[in-house]
Amino acid sequence: MRNSVKIIMALFIGVFLFSFQNQSEVTSLKVSKKYVAADTLTWKMLGEIKYMKKKHASYGEVDFPIINTKLKKLAKKTIVMSGFIVPIDNKNYALSKNVFASCFFCGKSGPETIMGIKFKGATPKLKTDTYLTIKGTFRPNENDVEDWIYNCDNAEIVKGN
Repeated sequence: MRNSVKIIMALFIGVFLFSFQNQSEVTSLKVSKKYVAADTLTWKMLGEIKYMKKKHASYGEVDFPIINTKLKKLAKKTIVMSGFIVPIDNKNYALSKNVFASCFFCGKSGPETIMGIKFKGATPKLKTDTYLTIKGTFRPNENDVEDWIYNCDNAEIVKGN
């Protein structure tokens, strides 16, 4: 009985003391935290794609992508996506589902596992296989065989690097 009275008194005192916490401290803590949005696109979503063989003037018969309507609705909208950095040349990068050793170029994945990146402003210097999250404008491509199926324009790094 004595122990339960002590526990109740301790709880009462604890609640009483915490009720005097400075409200401005609570508000400033909430404001100062930086949150990164969860990915709006996933590699699984991008992998839900079909292909149709069509004639191409320069390449003969080519597999053209048929992008699903869910992804088409995201065209020109801001998306958040995570993946591994793969260098394309001295100035361009792509975001990949896989690390460089098992990416699309090595023949171990399809073209839907990579996304072209056009950075907002100057292109940052990035290391191969760096895992990061970018935010930018989604641009799917079903017609231009010289471009990626998926692109992120005006991209900014929001996590990683």
